[in-house]
Amino acid sequence: MVENLLKDRARAMRREPTVAEKRMWRLLRSHRLGGFKFRRQEQLGPYIVDFVCFERKLIVELDGSQHAKSRYDAQRDAWFASRGFTVVRFWNNEVLTNPAGVEYALATRLGLAWLP
Repeated sequence: MVENLLKDRARAMRREPTVAEKRMWRLLRSHRLGGFKFRRQEQLGPYIVDFVCFERKLIVELDGSQHAKSRYDAQRDAWFASRGFTVVRFWNNEVLTNPAGVEYALATRLGLAWLP
């Protein structure tokens, strides 16, 4: 029952992304970043992540001010880490004002050579 609720919530979040999520998805969709496949608003266990690359076990989270020093986020990150995932977090305004920097940071995490 809870799993169905999470799947429904993930679908709803895919239908109505934030401005920052739209911008990030333009960067990640269709294997655009180094050929890596990313999925958005994906359920992993009891959580929904913003973006995930299963090949590299990399989760990308976009955060607003409500996430500053969040105990809940620390628990989520620990849960993902215990399953071999790495979580990279960006502030929403960082994605909107410095997309090249965000792209560089992700390319570096993915082990890609960066050509600006």
